[in-house]
Amino acid sequence: MNCMNYIGSKYSLLPFLEQTIADVVACSASGGVFADLFAGTGAVAGTFKRKGYRVIANDIQHYAYTLNRHYVENVPPIAAERLDWLNSLDGEDGFVYNNYCAGSGSGRNYFTDENGRKCDAIRSALNRLFDGGEIGEDEYYYYLAGLINSIDKVANTASVYGAYLKHVKASAAKPLALELPPLVDGERGKAFCADISEVIRKVRGDVLYLDPPYNARQYCSNYHVLETISRYDIPTLNGVTGLRDSEADGQKSAFCSKRTVAAVFEDVMANADFKYIFLSYNNEGLMSLDTIRDIMERHGKYEQFTQGYHRFRADKEDARNHKADSTVEYLHVCVR
Repeated sequence: MNCMNYIGSKYSLLPFLEQTIADVVACSASGGVFADLFAGTGAVAGTFKRKGYRVIANDIQHYAYTLNRHYVENVPPIAAERLDWLNSLDGEDGFVYNNYCAGSGSGRNYFTDENGRKCDAIRSALNRLFDGGEIGEDEYYYYLAGLINSIDKVANTASVYGAYLKHVKASAAKPLALELPPLVDGERGKAFCADISEVIRKVRGDVLYLDPPYNARQYCSNYHVLETISRYDIPTLNGVTGLRDSEADGQKSAFCSKRTVAAVFEDVMANADFKYIFLSYNNEGLMSLDTIRDIMERHGKYEQFTQGYHRFRADKEDARNHKADSTVEYLHVCVR
């Protein structure tokens, strides 16, 4: 459904997740409520919506919320009558061009000048259409999710936005074309954009799937450009790479700190009103396997399942820091 090259993406692990969750849950929760509270780009949330669950999705990043707002809450049919018009717009010198394109004098080379201008034209047009009542919220997020996916395909980066490339690579030189993401058939769900410690106290259901960050690498630093395009809030940018103030945005995750990760995970487990709780975590994460087992065993019957997979490599630094090409994904299970 969504093939964005994304840190921690479970796209390649979907068969393992689907089969394992189905084996554990059997048919007792089929058609029930499935919550994916670190939903990322929506691969898992969309899959389980398609399987008949009413899905609750959450992510602290706004670009991820945009994607999940579409995949989880939108149901067919939704008209896309303005797609050709949006693609025909002339570019404009907006925030993306002025801050992420070399031709503006910003010194940053995230997109070609033409693609930055086209992104600005489409993004500002969406706000005008929505603010003027010409499109509703569902159509707005349909187009905006499409823009997030489409602009990422022509980004001049090595997969993440922690840095840009000096020279324009072949894929980044292609002209931006707004393509709409698939509409997932199924029951309309609910998407949130908040810290999990807040959302876990608001929701309840049958199956809870958790895929938190495993290490100290914060998503807000690696996808800050997509965050700004999604919010289009004209923030003050800092440094060579143009980082947002993630502290002000409230986007730093306690799961990315060895000092706080166990406590925040215990808090989630203690407040989770779900019968089946699944935690994806690999063998190189900040929490040890023993810590995870001990916490989950305090709240129910514990099991674990494993699957090997190829490591995500964003850049050469990742290649230097990790010698192994593959790692082991653990799916930890707690049944209440």
